[in-house]
Amino acid sequence: MTIYMLIIVAIGVITTRAGLKNGVERVTKVMMLALLVIMVILAINSFFMEGGEAGLAFYLKPNIEEIQKVGIGNVIVNAMNQAFFTLSLGMGGMAIFGSYIGKDRSLLGESVNVALLDTFVAFSSGLIIFPACFAYGVDVDSGPSLIFLTLPNIFNHIPLGRLWGSLFLSLIHI
Repeated sequence: MTIYMLIIVAIGVITTRAGLKNGVERVTKVMMLALLVIMVILAINSFFMEGGEAGLAFYLKPNIEEIQKVGIGNVIVNAMNQAFFTLSLGMGGMAIFGSYIGKDRSLLGESVNVALLDTFVAFSSGLIIFPACFAYGVDVDSGPSLIFLTLPNIFNHIPLGRLWGSLFLSLIHI
């Protein structure tokens, strides 16, 4: 563990010493693209899981009876809370990197990109998580811990799961 820790610390020092544009930004671009590719692969894998079609139906088909029971107002408020939270995280990242973007790029255009990318990642996450819940018998009401219950099952059941899992978990911590 000490050797791996020293390797990671060395990579971090080299990256930050290269500066924000030539170090952190360059590494982040590559790692984010790799994370998106892994998410797409996992989402495609979800379509072929045995029992996953029930999860896709749960995720993509609205349950009108449940909406009426909870109330449309509560559904809208909860959706807006989620959107505000995730977009505020994206805007925080944009504020950090915003002072470094070139004059040829508009802040409005970058804001639209952040919103679209955030929506894509959220939708893909649902495509990964909910089919896995139904395929592996995990309760969908488990809340935030859902990702820690389903992802290990996914990585245990796909070819090269340890590699995919290691890459995924490494990339989400950037």
